[in-house]
Amino acid sequence: MVDHALVTTAFELPQYTIVRNFGVVRGIIVRSRSVVGQFGAGLQQLFGGNISIYTELAERSRQDAYELMIQHAGQIGANGIICVRYDATEMAQGATEVLCYGTAVYVVPAQQGQQPPA
Repeated sequence: MVDHALVTTAFELPQYTIVRNFGVVRGIIVRSRSVVGQFGAGLQQLFGGNISIYTELAERSRQDAYELMIQHAGQIGANGIICVRYDATEMAQGATEVLCYGTAVYVVPAQQGQQPPA
């Protein structure tokens, strides 16, 4: 299981030693805006400022993609993920793919030398 404290955008985890690199893991989600959501966002656009309906949709999409990435890493035996990034692509009008990816690793505290489970 991946500890959320061992997930980072950095290239290393301070005070930990990487003993195994599992490679790239990812979480992908495709979201679309509902007709009701688009209408509400259209009203918010008239008044300017933050379009909270889209902000909430983006945050929920990123969180779901992140959780899928965590699950993928756990399934292959990792306990941490380094170099985490997000990407988004509009697949069709109103439908956006959100990708969260990183490098799955098995880490141990720096003073330990144990090997990961096989």
